[in-house]
Order: sequence, then structure tokens, then C-alpha cells
Amino acid sequence: MKELPELEFDFCILDIEMPEMNGLQVASLLKGKPVVFTTAYKEYAAEAFDLDAIDYVRKPVKKERLQQAVDKVKYRLESKSQGPRFVQLNTEKGKALIYFDQLLYIKTSEVDSRDKTALLADHSYLTLKNISFEKLQELLPKEDFVRVNKKEMIALKTVQTFLSDEITTKITEASGAFLKVVLSETYRKEFIQRVNL
Repeated sequence: MKELPELEFDFCILDIEMPEMNGLQVASLLKGKPVVFTTAYKEYAAEAFDLDAIDYVRKPVKKERLQQAVDKVKYRLESKSQGPRFVQLNTEKGKALIYFDQLLYIKTSEVDSRDKTALLADHSYLTLKNISFEKLQELLPKEDFVRVNKKEMIALKTVQTFLSDEITTKITEASGAFLKVVLSETYRKEFIQRVNL
């Protein structure tokens, strides 16, 4: 673990039962690197997949089964290099795959500030459960989404016009007017950089 910051690796094969720290704890510190768990215990499977494990290989490990796991990792890494087209998030309806091209606008929920309300291209809304804007910024492609103020984030493709403190989007509200969002000073510089690419 001490060497981790200096290590360069594509993925990690981890046992689960280990002294001092178990494999699940180690995996949570690998900052999104792909993990394949190898273990004799099947009761950890659900927890492993919650950590986005790519595979869960039961001991005794057979070469063919390990090869299958490595092939899954290769597929994941290759599709990541093209960039994922969606993200899996917890919503009020359970886990959902949200495609980046369908996501238009995200704001802090009026019911619970830990949740976010997302507007999709089909005009439906989803409540994203217990997620921060900082985490969303990590998950969403930087070239497509930008935070505009403390409580709102938009897809750049929705921008119609903008002033130094306000953005008019292409999103129509129930009244028929275009949705306007405040461009706060904190996020203005980044927004201007994005639109001037």
C-alpha cells in the first residue's frame, strides 16, 4: 500500500482474506483501477461487485478461468480507452445506466441536498441518490459537462447563449420559455475555457 502511489499497473488481482486489510478494503483504495478478486468464499461476491470488480474467481483458480477474467479486463480497458458512453448511478428507482448523450441538466434536489435531480433528453427526470457534484464531475466526460454554479451542472450541448452571469439553454421549461441558469463567478473561468475550445 505504501508503494501504491508510485506503482503503474493496468489492473489488480486480489485475494479477499488477507492479514491486516482485506481485499475489499484494498480495492476501495485503488481509485477505480480494475480489480479481479480470487477467493474461496462466495459470500463476498455482492460486496465485490458493489466495488465494480470485473470478475470474481473462486479458488482453486484454474488457468482457463483466470484467462477469462483477464480477457474481461482487457475488454473493459479497451472500451474505456474509447471512453465509456454511460455511467451507472443509484437513483430512486434503483441502479440506472445513464447515457451521457441523454443527460442534459443536473441540479441539487429540493427534497434532499445530498441527492441530485437529472433531466434527460426524453424530458423525464431521475433522482440521483446521495452523490456530490464533485463525484459527478469525476464520472462525466469533462468535454461534455460543466458546472455553472453551486447547485447546477449542464451539458455543454444545451448552451444557446450566455452572458457573464447567465446562460440560456435550449431546454424548454413547462412555461415554454428556455431554461436560464446562473453562471457564478466561481465557475465562470472554467465555463469560458470550455466554450472557447
